[in-house]
Amino acid sequence: MTQADIDVDELIGAIEHDVTADPFPVKGLDHLYFMVGNARQAAHYYSTAFGMTCVAVRGPEQADRATQDAAAYQHCRDYVEYVLTSGSARFVIAGSVRAGTFGAEHHARHGDGILDIALEVPDVDAAYRYATEHGARGVEEPHDLSDGYGTVRLAAIAAYGETRHSLVDRSRYDGPFLPGFVARPPIVDRGAAIAAGAPKRFFQAVDHVVGNVELGRMDEWVEFYRRVMGFTNMAEFVGDDIATEYSALMSKVVANGTRRVKFPLNEPAMSRRKSQIDEYLEFYGGPGAQHVAIATNDILASVDAMRAAGVEFLDTPDSYYEDPGLRARIGTVRVPIEQLQARKILVDRDEDGYLLQIFTKPLQDRPTVFFELIERHGSLGFGKGNFKALFEAIEREQDRRGNL
Repeated sequence: MTQADIDVDELIGAIEHDVTADPFPVKGLDHLYFMVGNARQAAHYYSTAFGMTCVAVRGPEQADRATQDAAAYQHCRDYVEYVLTSGSARFVIAGSVRAGTFGAEHHARHGDGILDIALEVPDVDAAYRYATEHGARGVEEPHDLSDGYGTVRLAAIAAYGETRHSLVDRSRYDGPFLPGFVARPPIVDRGAAIAAGAPKRFFQAVDHVVGNVELGRMDEWVEFYRRVMGFTNMAEFVGDDIATEYSALMSKVVANGTRRVKFPLNEPAMSRRKSQIDEYLEFYGGPGAQHVAIATNDILASVDAMRAAGVEFLDTPDSYYEDPGLRARIGTVRVPIEQLQARKILVDRDEDGYLLQIFTKPLQDRPTVFFELIERHGSLGFGKGNFKALFEAIEREQDRRGNL
């Protein structure tokens, strides 16, 4: 393991684990595949507002480079895909260039959202076989894609809603992403901003991906990840932990053995008004990935840079920071509370340490997908002490939209 691997593991709260005992070993998240209405504009947004670097592209211009595979050729004719990175995090921003494709229909149903949460595995065939033998629905059987840079082995299984998990082994590949993709220069030159003191990266890794499912189906999907992937139930939040005066939800967290891959799963609960999960399910058109937590080693600098680039964050009232109970609960953290208050950053402590976190508003017209920035200092949790403040902030936004 390299020093970079160790730093990322510390950043996302990964732990030591013997993967040889896993029935479905996972190295980590390979990439998140976003289906959007305009990939070029979305790639520019993530480059500018999230500080990501575009490293590769595939589209009609690259169709002749795809492979000899007819399906891969047609995919290049139908879609434009940009690959953006930030540290170990990798996003693929995809858009259909013609009507009638699966991607165009997916976007019409759901708006901008995450289609694929891809997992890097050491053996695609073994992982696919184990998953399908234990009840997963296969979407793509194991197959190779090759070009002059080598070969990538791929397969895919279905998850909640129309979300899928691609299984990826790129150990025999040295290209920019996958066969058919070509390297390209960054969309935005951030050299001047970095020279002026902006952080080199706004975030370094994906910490976790949260899925929203229908009422009564959370336990079904928790069991799916246990049975199909050998994930364990890392945490659960029910009742007063995760309710406000108006709305409620229930949440459980599944994770692989190393905790490099963590999936909180939410479902709505009975309440006086519409919860954030109900709103998501209505506007997304069913279950899907609600938010992505991205890990940073300097949340203050990241928030300052992203806010300056136009990212809007949820507001937290001053009363949150002025509560004597907060200071007693969290103890000493790396920056004064006043600096967190100025940026509306939340803080929580558990038995392992503390974390700092903040949430964006939805990034698209539909009130669906948003992001969380998280900075961990030993804590392996998810900010349980902040749930009430977070949900009240979300409810204020729902109320403004007329959806509470």
